[in-house]
Order: sequence, then C-alpha cells, then structure tokens
Amino acid sequence: MKYQNIYKILSLEEWSEAQKSGFIITDLDQEDGFIHFSNANQLAASLELYFSHHEEVVLLLPKMSKIQSNLKYEQAGTDSQRKGFFGHLYGYLMVEDIEKSWQIQRGAFKLPKSILLEAEFFIHQKLD
Repeated sequence: MKYQNIYKILSLEEWSEAQKSGFIITDLDQEDGFIHFSNANQLAASLELYFSHHEEVVLLLPKMSKIQSNLKYEQAGTDSQRKGFFGHLYGYLMVEDIEKSWQIQRGAFKLPKSILLEAEFFIHQKLD
C-alpha cells in the first residue's frame, strides 16, 4: 500500500526543545491527546491558521515506516473550520523518527518544490 506523506509543522522554539529532549510534541498535541499532521494539500491552510504569527517555521517529514502503526486518519472536529481527514499519531514522535526537515520562511511560506509537486500528484491520484 502506498501512503501519502504527512508533515509536522513546528515553531523554531518547539523544534529547539525537541532537539534537546528527543521528543516532538506541542501544547496543542498534549491538549488533544495526539500529534497533529497535515498532508501536502493541507499544509498551506495549516500554516495560515496556526502559524501566521511566525516568520519562520520548521517542517518535518517523518519516516512513515516508524509511525504508521500508530497513525489514524480522522476527520477534523465538528468545531473546526477545516474539512477532510488529518493524520493523527497516537503515540510518540521522536526526533530520530524524522526523515527530513526544512526551515521555511514567510513569503507566503514558500514550500519546497518537492512538496508542491507531491500535492499536485495526489490531487489526481488515488492511493492504492
């Protein structure tokens, strides 16, 4: 089965803390009881809704093989303005579970080209 990549967005402070502790978790994740992710199609909205006050953030691509057993795709809560299914990790996310990271700056948060292309690909492809 092919899995669509999912991404975790962190503030610079959250990433710095994660590198010290080895664990990646935010206040919102702790409050909700799971770790929030966005797929490539959801990143722009996630950046706008939750990180609009940041000039720079860290975008993380986890190793899917490390997290998929504890990953669930669930609809946004009924009180959310968002639609669709989001990756929620019920378990730990460790710094060592990260395959790749990018530090991205505001400028409409320019996403890496590979992620933009992925978004276009998955709009037209069905996951097997």
